[in-house]
Amino acid sequence: MKTDEIRNQYLQFFEGKDHLVMPSAPLVPKNDPSLLLIGAGMAPLKTYFTGEERPPHPRIASCQKCMRTPDIERVGKTARHCTFFEMLGNFSFGDYFKEGSILWAWEFVTEVLRLNKKDLWITVYEEDEEAYAIWHEKVGVPKEKIVKLGKKDNFWEIGTGPCGPCSEIYFDRGKEEGCDSIDCKPGCECDRFLEFWNLVFTQYELDENGNYHMLKKKNIDTGMGLERMAVIMQNVSSVFEIDIIRPIVDKVSQITGIRYGHTEQADMAIRVITEHARGVTFMVSDGILPSNEGRGYVLRRLLRRAVRFGKILGLERSFLHEVAEVVIDIMSHAYPELEERKEFIVKVITNEEDRFQQTLNQGIEILQQLIKEGDEKIISGENLFKLYDTYGFPVELTQEIAEENNLKVDTAGFDRLMEEQRKRARAARHLEEMKSYSKRTRELLDSISDTEFKGYISSELASTLEAIIIDGELVETVNKGCTAELVFSETPFYAESGGQVGDCGTIKQDQGWGFVKDTKKMAERITLHKVKVEEGELVTGRKTQLQIDTEKRESVARNHTATHLLHYALRTVLGDHAAQSGSWVDDDLLRFDVSHFDPISGDELKEIARIVNKVIMENHKVSYERMSYEKAQEEGVLALFEGKYGEVVRVVSTGDVCSELCGGTHVEATGQIGLFKILNESSIGAGVRRIEAVTGIKALEHIEKMEKELDTSAKLLQVGPDKLSTKIKDMLEEKKTKDKEIEKLKMEVSKIEIQGLIDGAAEINGVYIASGTISSGDMNALRQSADMIREKLSPCVILIGGIENKKPNLIVQITKDIAKKDLHAGNLIKEMAGLIEGGGGGRADMAQAGGKKKEGLKEALDKGRELAKKIVKSKS
Repeated sequence: MKTDEIRNQYLQFFEGKDHLVMPSAPLVPKNDPSLLLIGAGMAPLKTYFTGEERPPHPRIASCQKCMRTPDIERVGKTARHCTFFEMLGNFSFGDYFKEGSILWAWEFVTEVLRLNKKDLWITVYEEDEEAYAIWHEKVGVPKEKIVKLGKKDNFWEIGTGPCGPCSEIYFDRGKEEGCDSIDCKPGCECDRFLEFWNLVFTQYELDENGNYHMLKKKNIDTGMGLERMAVIMQNVSSVFEIDIIRPIVDKVSQITGIRYGHTEQADMAIRVITEHARGVTFMVSDGILPSNEGRGYVLRRLLRRAVRFGKILGLERSFLHEVAEVVIDIMSHAYPELEERKEFIVKVITNEEDRFQQTLNQGIEILQQLIKEGDEKIISGENLFKLYDTYGFPVELTQEIAEENNLKVDTAGFDRLMEEQRKRARAARHLEEMKSYSKRTRELLDSISDTEFKGYISSELASTLEAIIIDGELVETVNKGCTAELVFSETPFYAESGGQVGDCGTIKQDQGWGFVKDTKKMAERITLHKVKVEEGELVTGRKTQLQIDTEKRESVARNHTATHLLHYALRTVLGDHAAQSGSWVDDDLLRFDVSHFDPISGDELKEIARIVNKVIMENHKVSYERMSYEKAQEEGVLALFEGKYGEVVRVVSTGDVCSELCGGTHVEATGQIGLFKILNESSIGAGVRRIEAVTGIKALEHIEKMEKELDTSAKLLQVGPDKLSTKIKDMLEEKKTKDKEIEKLKMEVSKIEIQGLIDGAAEINGVYIASGTISSGDMNALRQSADMIREKLSPCVILIGGIENKKPNLIVQITKDIAKKDLHAGNLIKEMAGLIEGGGGGRADMAQAGGKKKEGLKEALDKGRELAKKIVKSKS
């Protein structure tokens, strides 16, 4: 039985048992920050099991795409480990329980799949007498074929919450696959018994004290590995032999020129490429893009591992996209979105593979040299760091290659060097910032405490002026008209960081005041206020009143909160791969860079803007919380830049819509944003799109400007704005009609002009020489005119010119029967082109030229005609 048949038979069987058949969810979890990727059939249904949402039907069945990555390095080394697989499952939410799930499972495997009952074994949890009785008394499985196992094997729980015992169905592959032990049965470590279906009976609730409480509504969660069942039904030795995977194996063999089964080393590499190609294809199809964090890193790791094993098989070019195309061809009838997104999938894989090829070559060469020269059985942290930092060689690949050569790697040394590098980078930035300051200034700035930012809660405060810096030097006072950098112990001014512009405002003392033009941060700890003194003087050591420009701050806050909403909308519309690549917010506009390979369509932009404005109108409260970075990760808060955050982070939440780590300033509620309007979408590099937008008054001003343009255009065309598009359409149709009429008239004029050239042609020694100008001076019209003359005169030399956009064009044609080395169109055009300050050339029978000096056109034609006459006369 083919794999597709197994899938269809399963879903049809449970549909016949009153189950709602649901399509596979994407590999990217929806609203579940606890999961990186979907790894089980029940994962997309989690909220139904927990009671957070009501299921659309009490009985559900599905075939779910799954990714599990804990054993990536084991893929290829065995014939059974896979990262990507399909999981068949039937689920009950407070409906049928143990008896129903067991009886239907047995009916399906014995009556639909027709497996021999003698080959089937059962395991149950050692304390689950109910399940044991159902299998023995209701189903009729002999007691000797029901194995009781402990909590480790047959009890499902993940921390506190719903849990319960489980029962598994095994297929006996025969004694020849076993270990020859008389006690060999399910639970044995040998390969004889293959588990293919797990029935989980969710009947308990585990509390924080370790106590189990019986659930009022019990649930069923089952999972059957589709590929494993195909192995059984097709009587093959591994998943790499089944009908939906073997063609991929064969494609890899074809590309590499190495037959599968030739050597174990080659077989392992072929299995790695085959398996990872499946996972990579489905991940990209579901919107995951290669990156250095999260699920994007899983994708990158799989792809690069496959490429590396291609290198082992002798491939020196990009190839994985070819394998992906086979995956798409095989799987698209079950998952049509693969074919729909084929171009995108191939493009993403090709780009990533091309970028990695050079890195891989350099890294492997250096690593092989290290292995060859190394005296110890370990790759040092220094060498591990060099490969990663200098050559971009992934640490995981180094570890895997080292393991193949019986070497260890010093990961602790690598981690130490990474931290040292981060410290050096911080120190280098600090040194660069300090370059323009005198020694005395640097010493003071190093000695003072960090500026305390009070701007989250206050727009105005009094603070002591600790330092005044002019041109890098410390001074005691700064006078009217001068500009200086001022340092305070605390400030309400936000210093430019995180893509948000610094605050402006005023600074006042009793003897004077100044305008804060900008605010920046030095060494990530001291806020520098760039101030121009407007009146009097400012003096160090005195109390100073600091007041931010609240109007500007509010505009910036509107734009900053809007970037969070925009990010949320982009991920909603485009997919979770749409991650922030950079941003900038000031009081005029917001700019947001997002990871996405294709242009964002007009319809997509409309939907993105609609989502943002909907959240604005819902007026969600914007709240803030400080917590550990670890806790923020656990709660699924969006962290945009890996390695950027400290141990304690600030989480900005917009109602229950979205949460991000952010140190910027925001509105109190989304309604304060007012309005959001996208201005532009463009590309700023491979795989990165940029969106520019405005909010609040700026958005209103933009709309008013567009309305004014619309009204002006409507008045010019003497229609209402609502009729403008119809009027323009009518005008374009009218123009098209008139253009055709004009072209028709031009053709009539051209015919008259052409006939005049024909009538005026000189005949010398049986050769006609036609020369002159026509009113349609573009090259295409000149060529068509020359062709028409050639049809009437033969043999002939044709020299025609015309003016197009105030620039002269020339063309020379000579019938092929007389085009020779001495009577050559290309030679004639070169002689003529100089007189119009141009250049040109061509063949013996046809040549053309364009120039700048239209006044020289007649002289050029005259010269060409006389040269042609002279050559033709010389033939007599």
